[in-house]
Amino acid sequence: MKSQKFRNLIGSIIGFIIAFFILCPFFLVVINSAKTSADIVISPITLPKNWGQMFENFKGVINNDNFSYWSSFKSSLIITVVSLILLTLFSSMAAWILSRHHKEGWSNFIFMMFVAAMVIPFQVVMLPILTVFKNIGSFTGIQMLSSYKGVIFAYLGFGGSMSIFVLHGFIKGIPKELEEAAWIDGCSPEGTFFRIILPLLRPVQMTVLILNGLWIWNDYLLPSIMLGLNGKIKTLPIAVSSFVGSYVKQWDLILSAAFLAMIPIVILFLIAQKQIIQGMVDGAIK
Repeated sequence: MKSQKFRNLIGSIIGFIIAFFILCPFFLVVINSAKTSADIVISPITLPKNWGQMFENFKGVINNDNFSYWSSFKSSLIITVVSLILLTLFSSMAAWILSRHHKEGWSNFIFMMFVAAMVIPFQVVMLPILTVFKNIGSFTGIQMLSSYKGVIFAYLGFGGSMSIFVLHGFIKGIPKELEEAAWIDGCSPEGTFFRIILPLLRPVQMTVLILNGLWIWNDYLLPSIMLGLNGKIKTLPIAVSSFVGSYVKQWDLILSAAFLAMIPIVILFLIAQKQIIQGMVDGAIK
């Protein structure tokens, strides 16, 4: 009994230490967003003397012409929402087909290709993807670089592997008799998917939405490559970089802008954290 309590104590201490290191950057952003730039440089780890400075910094960020907060917020929202809708829908379709033909060689091969794609670093393909998208634009006349459709299409490719992997495991646990009953009643394959399978996927789809949403909303590297740092379309992470110059770094505005960019996704994560955990467990077990 004592050994069990000792192990629980050690586990709690380790968990506290891990949580501290994970939350430390967020804590520093919050407290420094309520300071002036000079105070941040002098004492970055102390609590602010005047929390009201945070709202002054927020006003400076929102009203700053170089930042264009509302325009950047709109661009991030469009890219994130459209990418998540298409990513969830197409991944669900692909996972359903692959899981229902898992005994066939071609299905296993394609699924393993998706799994293998998960371990390929983005840095390996970030330069070739520019060339490919540029050639697609030249060949089809459809502009892929510096456009919403190009970066959304890229997110579909990079986020599809993980989404299919999670959904595939969940769909294998859905009884196939439900689909057979629908086919007997005259339901088409499309109708079976949208009326039977898709509603059953809502718990695990929430996990896919949040995990991909966190990544897409906060991503800097892919939009900076696809959209450019000085393009007409800027996401919030790209816009934050406008406060960083060669000789001057406006730390109060940088951290306040980063805090404003984090708020929507943090709220979404707190609301849906139970669904995330449950969806991951269901996708792994089934």
